[in-house]
Amino acid sequence: MKDGEKLSREQIRAFLEASQEVQFQAHSREELYAWVQRTLCQQEYGQLPREGKGLVRRYLVKMTGRSRAQIARLIRVYQQDGRVQPRPYQRHRFPRRYTSPDIKLLAEVDEAHETLSGPATQKILQREFYDFGDARYERLARLSVAQLYRLRSSHAYRKQRIAYQPTRPTPAAIGERRRPDPQGRPGYLRVDTVHQGDLDGVKGLYHLNTVDEVTQWQVVGATAQISEAWLLPVLEAMLEQFPFTIRGFHSDNGGEFINYKVARLLNKLLVEQTKSRPRHSNDNGLVESKNGWVIRKHIGYGHIASMHAEAFDQFYRQHFNPYLNFHRPCGVPEAKIAATGKTKRVYRWYATPWEILRQLPGLAGFLRPELTLDQLEKWAREKSDTQAATDMQKAKRKLFAGLYGKRSA
Repeated sequence: MKDGEKLSREQIRAFLEASQEVQFQAHSREELYAWVQRTLCQQEYGQLPREGKGLVRRYLVKMTGRSRAQIARLIRVYQQDGRVQPRPYQRHRFPRRYTSPDIKLLAEVDEAHETLSGPATQKILQREFYDFGDARYERLARLSVAQLYRLRSSHAYRKQRIAYQPTRPTPAAIGERRRPDPQGRPGYLRVDTVHQGDLDGVKGLYHLNTVDEVTQWQVVGATAQISEAWLLPVLEAMLEQFPFTIRGFHSDNGGEFINYKVARLLNKLLVEQTKSRPRHSNDNGLVESKNGWVIRKHIGYGHIASMHAEAFDQFYRQHFNPYLNFHRPCGVPEAKIAATGKTKRVYRWYATPWEILRQLPGLAGFLRPELTLDQLEKWAREKSDTQAATDMQKAKRKLFAGLYGKRSA
């Protein structure tokens, strides 16, 4: 209606009586509010008697199609400010605690460490800020495990990194005939082999995995075959990489370890040798879990020819083993005995093997004669956790690039 705001009150009353079945609606909210303001100004709404105000209110309801409560609110705004304007929409948003650079930094850490568990990643973020003084990790150092998993599932994280998790086979149950009893002392190793697949009837290389039961200090090696002539030099070199004296050597019943030559080597080193027993599948679970979560996770399941064993063994000595022991946190089990007598292990402390070793009382008496605590601490402080993981990943990519290049050639 043109100039509808200029009607007199008599004209408004006549219009309302004559247009009971007619309804009007504005094209936009801004247009409607502007028309309401002009009408209230033209009618001098503040000076009208009560009957006149009710007449104008009914007229506004009829013309705009709004409810009486909505028109009453607009009139109240007009009386307070002298203007009727739409309020800008302000959606409530919680302040962001972790920014896009934080999520990108978390993705870089997961890329370098191959997506560890939440508590282990939380420990790395705390060490990066508190131990190595990297200011970029200030907010991430206070990140909870639950929030860490939420960030990993966010759209911003998935834009930075998508992790592919292959299906892992169920490990076979392995027992032991006599259980080692370290009594809190380092040097009691759990040992196993990991085969890197067959291709057209040709055997791939073998990984040797040795883990200390108390500190979880881990040394990995590679050999072309698991016969005695190939295995013994690699095994002897691996035992020398442990910073403490070896006291026990525990394996399954495989012939690669249960033979006279390995026994003579261990006897020469005054090392106690034990082997598995049936119906005790959890006794050797530590090294079995390391097979899947360390070797398989980083190396994979595909076939690797045995001629590359020396290159992989060199990669383990120079990059992989220092990363595992000085920069990769592990869950430290704490045994809880329930009222029923059942033992349950809980993981409340995550630390690197070097941190676990450093906490042991009387550590100096366990170390090899040629090593000192200061020397080990210097090695641990040469690089931050993520820097060591990044350098290890670069060396691994270079190793696999050479491997695939030789395959194509």
